[in-house]
Amino acid sequence: MLRSLYVKDFAIVGEADIAFRPGLSVVTGETGAGKSLLVDALLLLSGGRADAGVIRSGCERAELTAEFDLATAPAARDWLAAEELDDDGACQLRRVIRAEGSSRAWINGRPVTLAQLSALAEHLIEIHGQHEHQALLDRGHQLRLLDAFGDHAAELAAVREPARRWRELGQRMAGLGGGEDNGEQLALLQRQLEELDRHALSEPQLAELNELHKRLANAGQLVGGSAGVAELVDGDSEFALRRSLARARQELARLAELDPALTATAESMESLEIQLGEVADALSRYQDSLELDPERLAEVEAQLSKLHELSRRHRLPMHELRGKAEELRAQVETLRDAGSLLATLERERTAAAAQYHEAARRLGERRAATAQRLGSEISALMGELGMAGGRFEVALEPAAKSDPDPLGAERCEFLVSANPGQKPRALRKVASGGELSRISLAIEVAALGLDDVATMVFDEVDSGIGGAVAEVVGQKLRRLGSARQALCVTHLAQVAAQGHQHFRVSKDTVDGQTFTRIAPLDDKARRDEIARMLGGIEITKETLAHARQILERAQAG
Repeated sequence: MLRSLYVKDFAIVGEADIAFRPGLSVVTGETGAGKSLLVDALLLLSGGRADAGVIRSGCERAELTAEFDLATAPAARDWLAAEELDDDGACQLRRVIRAEGSSRAWINGRPVTLAQLSALAEHLIEIHGQHEHQALLDRGHQLRLLDAFGDHAAELAAVREPARRWRELGQRMAGLGGGEDNGEQLALLQRQLEELDRHALSEPQLAELNELHKRLANAGQLVGGSAGVAELVDGDSEFALRRSLARARQELARLAELDPALTATAESMESLEIQLGEVADALSRYQDSLELDPERLAEVEAQLSKLHELSRRHRLPMHELRGKAEELRAQVETLRDAGSLLATLERERTAAAAQYHEAARRLGERRAATAQRLGSEISALMGELGMAGGRFEVALEPAAKSDPDPLGAERCEFLVSANPGQKPRALRKVASGGELSRISLAIEVAALGLDDVATMVFDEVDSGIGGAVAEVVGQKLRRLGSARQALCVTHLAQVAAQGHQHFRVSKDTVDGQTFTRIAPLDDKARRDEIARMLGGIEITKETLAHARQILERAQAG
């Protein structure tokens, strides 16, 4: 429910802070005073397009703020929570339009896009009177309203579940190859797996292979180098390490006989000679093990080349190819079992489709009966609202696709003929704003309490009517206001008298500047305003008495 609306420097409004109550609020005023400015402000707070023309002349920006009570708006609460814009149950919409043409929007003090503002407003307020802002023109909303009017919740649930199941099974089948022959894919995976099993190595094996390649690739250098070292250690030269060390050990042993302090050093020298002999023996054995083997080198290089190729193909490091093999093995097993699994899923999907079609048939029958009943009720209300001979119909047609659909097998279109003899046509194509507003009012009255939008706004809903029809329109609006908050901009006294709350819009000129004032009326001021609407400029005792009678009759009704 709309609790308050604050506007500043908007059009010809300097500043206004308006508090709203439940029920029907009516807005009246002389022509040109700016009665529809409240509607315009709410349109902008609902995400409507704005330009610098809405800013009061001489000002830098216009500010608009609306606060809503969410007690009867569960969809709005859920939306705020989903968008993480909730604030302890508060709901404030704010928008600022600047003179250079830019605008910014906030929800509960946090910046948002106009798309977000519009999405939230759809759960808060319906504005009737402007084609592009009426939810009733949306075919999806029309179908929801039809289902709400007929109380099709159980039938919708029975349709929704098998449709969801059908789609879920289709996605699983697509993941297994979409139900098509997967023999070619299986053969490809098996070839890849065989190749990896043949060539992929573990990390230790890969390290060993790299070491072997390094040794084979450098065999010539290793043979020559180790031979040279062996010659230095134990060669024929008198300067070979082993011969030089033997002479040194002998001399040190002789000296130790002269001075026992050198005995430990002589023993160490003897150990060095033994170790050097072991080095010489090791070099000899290493040289015997070395051989130049070009064929083996070629084999190792071919194996490494294949591993590099597989690494590039699978876009993985060589040491991860073993893991890729296990992954492919699992896929192969899945595909081998896919045939039987696909057959099972196909049977389940066929059963889900059969369940859906039966549920959709029952829903379609309910919708057809509800469409007749809704059409009759709204047609009768149209007659009461000054469109005698007008006709309202709900046309049902098959959905664009025959696949199981959570919304059922048909879509609906609201059709209307405002005058006798005219062929009904789509509500969204009705040209007359006044007729469209009254048709929308008839729909809202017929569907009273079936949607969760708590606030409805009607702009000039009484256009082109008067007398008894105007009083009926007012009564319908008052009835609507008993279940939903309603705001109506009107120029008819019979409609204004039905309001639970009354605002008067007036225009004054101060120091050459025009200002619009929006003020709530007490009982006396309201009687005077109703009298003005009945009698024009000159208010007589008879006019005041008539105004009092209209108000008393409205309150009594």
